[in-house]
Amino acid sequence: MTTRTSESRTPDPAARLRTVGADQERADARDKVLGRAPYAFEHPMERPCYAHAVLSAVPRGRITAVDTEAARQEDGVITVLTCENAERLASTDDAELAILQGPEVAFRGQIVAAVVAETPEAAREAASLVRISYAEEAHASELKPGESELYRPETANGGAGTDSELGDLDAAMEAAQADPGAIALDETYLTAMTHCNPMEPHATIAVWQGDELTLYDSSQSVHGHRDTLAEVFGLDRARVHMVCPYVGGGFGSKGEPHAHSVLAALAARAVPGRPVKFALTRQQMFTLVGYRTPTYQRVRLAAGADGRLTGIGMDAIEQTSRIKEFAEQSANPTRTMYAAPHRRTTHRLAALDVPVPSWMRAPGECPGMFGPEVAMDELAERLGLDPVELRIRNDAPSDPETGKPFSSRNLVACLREGARRFGWQDRDPRPGVRREGRWLIGTGVASSAYPVNRQPGSVAAVQYRDDGCYRVDIAAADLGTGAWTVLAQIAADALDVPYDRVELRIGDTALPKATVAGGSSGTAMWGSAIVAAAEMFRKRHGHDPSPGDHAQAETPGNPHAERFAMHAFGAQFVEVRVDADTGEVRVPRLLGAFAAGRIINPRTARSQLIGGMTMGLSMALHEETVTDPRYGLLVNHDLANYHITANADVQRIEAHWIDEDDPYVNPLGAKGIGEIGITGTAAAVVNAVRHATGVRVRGVPVTLDKVLEGLSNGRPSGR
Repeated sequence: MTTRTSESRTPDPAARLRTVGADQERADARDKVLGRAPYAFEHPMERPCYAHAVLSAVPRGRITAVDTEAARQEDGVITVLTCENAERLASTDDAELAILQGPEVAFRGQIVAAVVAETPEAAREAASLVRISYAEEAHASELKPGESELYRPETANGGAGTDSELGDLDAAMEAAQADPGAIALDETYLTAMTHCNPMEPHATIAVWQGDELTLYDSSQSVHGHRDTLAEVFGLDRARVHMVCPYVGGGFGSKGEPHAHSVLAALAARAVPGRPVKFALTRQQMFTLVGYRTPTYQRVRLAAGADGRLTGIGMDAIEQTSRIKEFAEQSANPTRTMYAAPHRRTTHRLAALDVPVPSWMRAPGECPGMFGPEVAMDELAERLGLDPVELRIRNDAPSDPETGKPFSSRNLVACLREGARRFGWQDRDPRPGVRREGRWLIGTGVASSAYPVNRQPGSVAAVQYRDDGCYRVDIAAADLGTGAWTVLAQIAADALDVPYDRVELRIGDTALPKATVAGGSSGTAMWGSAIVAAAEMFRKRHGHDPSPGDHAQAETPGNPHAERFAMHAFGAQFVEVRVDADTGEVRVPRLLGAFAAGRIINPRTARSQLIGGMTMGLSMALHEETVTDPRYGLLVNHDLANYHITANADVQRIEAHWIDEDDPYVNPLGAKGIGEIGITGTAAAVVNAVRHATGVRVRGVPVTLDKVLEGLSNGRPSGR
């Protein structure tokens, strides 16, 4: 179990009740820089062996024969697992986790065999020698809205399974079309399939001791993973122990267990008494640990000559796997973003022979803000209104979906503050007129939003030690977001002690339960549990406790949860330069202004917001997983061909926030910042490209061909 005593370079015994809000350096920074922080694959083990997976080479069919003879003859090979000899799992209800349980192949890249060997090199070499024969079947692996059979999601999944309708959107569109001064906009926007690609690959060490299983896993939820794997193997939860003090990024892909964790446990069971280490390769991560579905978004806006919306709608089409449904709730932001009396949103899925989609940073909100925010820019242009002003005119006084008042809604403040800092007032609204040499220059804006998610069930424990420090236990996960630091800050203030008198322990199922690090809810939910435990401790033991005194408490319920709609808001401003000859897009400036409740630590908050904005920029300019539909193959399944934003892509990124006091969201007043930075960014980039070039791109990423096609059709070009 990993523990950490909070460190301060300049301890200040008088710094009580001032730790929250302080620019505190990361508690784990030194260990990470010096290589002392163990990630999942790095925990020391005695006599470990190593697994390497064999993935299916067909997109759909059945295994007809498996030849493992050559693999077994390789030096160092201990065993080869196939569907013919692998242990039968206790539960196969989750088809994604039911690996090696039968001959069926559901997608290309599915685990169909595995080698366990004395070294990772021997395992990998032997895996290449396994020969599998298939009876291939017809497959469909490409989302085609006009051809794919679509259905409404069967699970609720954050509202994706339910259509939302208020008033009559069709009538509002018809009325706008009939009014010469009004605008009826009806366009389709596309977002690409993308993959999380955290720096730390998904990895697991599995150790069996009798019928007890210990897993060192890269996880965003040690208790959630433990509960799922206990069910898969038919074990009491108390017999499964998960350890994960550090996570090298996840972005949602480590929020639920995937097939690699099951395989590690199966492999370890096959070699009694020895731990098995299993790390996915970058290529294997593209099919085994989830991804963001591509989306087709039909957005409809009806507005009067004054720019006020009379109707707004979004119909989202996405893909899911035939073996397991996952619905990205892409239409959800449209339900709450802008005021309009007539509204409609729907989600429809195509079940394909593809890997299982899953969470990726801001699932739903990230792709779902793209289409509507580009559409708002198009609407502003057609009406001759400033895009910032259009958004302000359509700010919602209450939640359009439920009618509830917002606990706080400072979208307008973010738009105005961001515009002031960015210098928006100097913008010439005409597209394609600002130029320096061959560079066409433009600016764009988009709104950002993310809900305040509540996940009850986290528990924190506080104990007073004989050295005068307080030990705080909660099985939270730090993905690099700063949990090691901010939770200690929260504990210090709640206990009324200096920051350096708090020892924090996280990332272990031996600790009190914590909810998943997801939905931008971790700090608020875990921190609220810590505050409750600290208050309970002081109530029981006062300010002069004895060593061993302790208290425990759960995240309290929120009495305001049903009274208010709760969201964080923001605004993204982007300047782009587009090469008139090549279509290359560069971003000199990216600025975000946010209203996200109380900021616990400005240093880690800025890091999270800038990280989200960078990921949104990557979505806008680079990220796209390409499928070859003939073979169900993800073509660019490595970081050499799957491009992401690098330092050269942006010169300056700024993240700012306004002071927002929201006493209704939780005891901390915090809303969450991990995901709002990515929402809106891609739309702002696309809008800036339009302003620079006069070319309207309605799909991301904005590749050279999309820009050049417009430039060659009479748009600004040449020197």
